[in-house]
Amino acid sequence: VQIGTGERSEKIRTYNFPERRVTDHRINFTIYRLNEILEGNLDILVDPLKREEKKKIYEAKGLA
Repeated sequence: VQIGTGERSEKIRTYNFPERRVTDHRINFTIYRLNEILEGNLDILVDPLKREEKKKIYEAKGLA
């Protein structure tokens, strides 16, 4: 099941191989460590997502 329109403007992540750059558009996070990510070091991407999620939870509870 696809949620959303599938338009290019709804992209989640961009991989730029010439610049070795990965951008996660959901949290406006860019890192120049594409090779490490492709080798399986996904914590580079997952950790910032977790931090952002915790931040949203704290803000929703009025703790931020």
